[in-house]
This record gives sequence, C-alpha cells and structure tokens, in this order.
Amino acid sequence: MNMKTLAQRLAAVVGVVTMLGFVSINFAPSAQAQQINPTAQSVTEDSLFEALQGDQMVEGRVSIPDGLSSGLIKPGNASWASTHSGLVRNLSIAAVVGAIVVLALFYMIRGKIMVDGKLSGIRILRFTAIERFAHWLMAGSFIILAITGLNLVVGRTLILPWLGEGAFSTLTVWGKVAHNYVGWAFMLGLILSFLVWVSHNIPNKVDAEWVAQGGGLLKKGVHPPAKKFNAGQKVIFWATTLGGAALSFTGFMMLFPMLAGTQADWQFYQLIHGIVAGGLSFIIIAHIYIGSIGMEGAFDAMGSGEVDLNWAKEHHSLWVEEVQGKADPASSASKGTQPAE
Repeated sequence: MNMKTLAQRLAAVVGVVTMLGFVSINFAPSAQAQQINPTAQSVTEDSLFEALQGDQMVEGRVSIPDGLSSGLIKPGNASWASTHSGLVRNLSIAAVVGAIVVLALFYMIRGKIMVDGKLSGIRILRFTAIERFAHWLMAGSFIILAITGLNLVVGRTLILPWLGEGAFSTLTVWGKVAHNYVGWAFMLGLILSFLVWVSHNIPNKVDAEWVAQGGGLLKKGVHPPAKKFNAGQKVIFWATTLGGAALSFTGFMMLFPMLAGTQADWQFYQLIHGIVAGGLSFIIIAHIYIGSIGMEGAFDAMGSGEVDLNWAKEHHSLWVEEVQGKADPASSASKGTQPAE
C-alpha cells in the first residue's frame, strides 16, 4: 500500500468519526428533555385494570350533547345486567306462569261464577261509550306492551330457539318500535280511566264487608253489597293507576336517557320498570279471567256496556238501587222496584 492510498483511508476514517460526533452532540436529549414524560397523563393498561376491579367508570371525551356517551368502560353495567337477566327475568316469568296456574286451580275448584237467579233478559246500562273507550284503549295498549316487553326479557331464551334468528330479530325490532309508540296510547288511556272512575273508587265501609265475605267468589250464593265498583275492582283500579303511572314515568326516562340523570339512574328506572310490569301483569291476567270466562255476564259490561239486571243485583246491588232511584225518583222510597233499561 502506497502513502497516497493510506492517506485517503485515514481521511475517510477521520470524516466518519467527525460526522458521528456532530450527530451525537446535536441530537442527544438534553437534561431538560430527559425530565419530561410525554405519556405521564395517558391511560395505561395497568390503570385500566385497576379501574375495572372497582366500580369506577373509564370515560373519554365527546363533542355531542349527550355526555353519557363518553363512558368507555362501565364496570357497574355488569351487576345491572346480572340483576336484569336474573331478578327481573325470574319475576316476569313467575308473574305470568303463577297467574295462569292460580287461575287454573281456581277454575277447577270453584268453576265459572254463574248468576244464581238466572238471567232476567232485562238490560241495564253499566258503562257509557267514553268509559268503554278509556278501558279498551288502556287494556289493548297494555296487552301489546306486556307481550313486546316480555319478549325483550325472555325472548332469547324461549322464542329464539323456536323461531330462528332471522324471524326473531325482525319480530323483536318491530316489537321494540311498537313498545315505544304504543306506550303513549297507554298513558292516554290511563289518564282517561282515572278521570272517569276515580270518584267511584274511593274506599268506604261497604268494601270491608265485601272483603269479609270474600267478595262472594269463594262460596256460591254469597253476594255482598257493592256500589258501582266493589273492593276487588278498587284494588285493580288503584294498582293499575299507580303501577301505570310508575311504568309511564320510568318508560319516559328510558326513552329520553338525557333526562334520566346518570347512568345509574337510568339503570334504576329500567329495573323498576321491569319489576312493576311483572306485578301489574299478574293483576291484569286475573282481571281478564274474571271479566271473561270466570264470571257469567261480566264481559257484557265492557262489551256492549249493558249488563243483565239480575247479574247487576247480585254483584252491585247498591249501585242498582242508586241507578233505579235516579231513573224513577218516585220509587226511591222502595229502593228500585222498577228496572232501569
């Protein structure tokens, strides 16, 4: 190797070393930069797991008005989902199945409640058109709400395997739409029913006698006096009114979660909605039984609005006396010897 070649190689080595020194001096982190941690405020995997071990919700940032949508991970939903799929589901099944079993046993033991004096053929007006409209608006909408709501609770277990995924999905989607909109009809029927019947459903001392005799339901030939509504019907009225009000309020909050408050509030409303719906379903099933196959002549009251006079005298004797007294004041002293038609 000659001197010229050696000098060229030495110059190349010196150049490389000089360049490396320049890079290390200009790009090495300063003492100040080394003290800054750009991820100090970031959510780490460890912090996520720590949050999930408790009830702390992991939230992000959103630009839309609904602040509840900022929740990314909500550990509290696990306990709510367990309660909803456990307690609410079991209560709903128990309410429906229990009502059917109890009424089936009652029918087998007591049989259909017949008119002891036989039907007279004379009709008396019991409910006006507006009363029947309010009743059927509330009753019809409640049946739709009960069926679609029950599908949301137990449909995946009972209906999905039988109907198939495609048909069940379509049924559930349309059922949810019906549930959301029919609820408004139920609220209207509830208000109308309250207005036309509240004055007849104030408890009084006559109700105590009716209860003491079991309403005449347990023993043939027993007909305790009652006005337009007996004690049993008053229980149904107030249960429907108060329960319906609870369903309406909680249902409204579920439709508009922004008004419900926190996520826990919304879950609480949904829990109450399911529990009240189950209890009210039990009562309504019993009411449907008595008003249809359980008692002779009872359906006419809400069918045509007119009932047989003998039926009315046996089940609402004091009301018949009031109606006949108003129809014929001259005979009020004899307390209704003339039938009102």
